Amino acid sequence: MTTDNAEYTPAATLLRREQSRLLVIDVQDRLVPAVWQGDGVVANCTRLVQGAQILGVPVSVTEQYPRGLGPTVPSLAMLVPQRVEKLRFSAAEVLGWGPAAEDSSGRFRIVVAGFETHVCVLQTVLDLLALGYEVHVPHDAVASRSQGNHERALDRLTASGAVISSAESVLFEWCGVAGTPEFRQISQLVK
Repeated sequence: MTTDNAEYTPAATLLRREQSRLLVIDVQDRLVPAVWQGDGVVANCTRLVQGAQILGVPVSVTEQYPRGLGPTVPSLAMLVPQRVEKLRFSAAEVLGWGPAAEDSSGRFRIVVAGFETHVCVLQTVLDLLALGYEVHVPHDAVASRSQGNHERALDRLTASGAVISSAESVLFEWCGVAGTPEFRQISQLVK
């Protein structure tokens, strides 16, 4: 017998869709071939965007100097036609998000994915943490040109207070419960 306790309160540390935003940083055509496990990261970033759209989580996508590094990869560009161009490595400045304490949306948890873990992702996450946001980084949805740079950046992000997880964990935390049409859609994304 299955029961669903109406009084259930999820752990405070679990991601909840109504408290979250997804930020995908610089997943651009010319970077993918140079990045360690680039194709897998693109696939996980695409899954995260699709899941966010299914579950009503706002998505922002940035492009680092697109004239030089090319546009966002097609799988993401078709899902998010509006992207924010930037020159500074940190995306925090161009997003227009103020301190988390002043954000009336209630979306204080930011999931950050994209390229490169040790440069733009790292600097953005550190800036978002300084603004008071809780930042989650799926290890399999970020990458650098070398595995070593990727791993050292994840170490530094962990030491700085970011939560390291996986793309699938993020999707199922946002979903929260099985047996719904949304759950079936999310399940299809991770197959």
